[in-house]
Amino acid sequence: MAGRDYMGIAREKIPWFPTIQEDLCTGCGSCLEFCSNNVFALGDDGVMKVINPYNCVVGCASCVRVCPVEAITFPDQQELVTLLKKLRTER
Repeated sequence: MAGRDYMGIAREKIPWFPTIQEDLCTGCGSCLEFCSNNVFALGDDGVMKVINPYNCVVGCASCVRVCPVEAITFPDQQELVTLLKKLRTER
């Protein structure tokens, strides 16, 4: 999905993607099974990795709910809204 726009904004300008707290991740694969956008992959160390951050759907944080150990976090959603408004006025 790299190179795509979101509301006319280059996706790479929007820092919306998950972060995995590796000390909490058990490598269960729930996020990998849930997300159909190829955002996650299991690393050689048995911990999930975010391999395609800009494939994440802007504003979606549903994978947080499927993680049984709460190892996935996202940026603040209100900050996202503020940034999107700013970027849209700059176009």
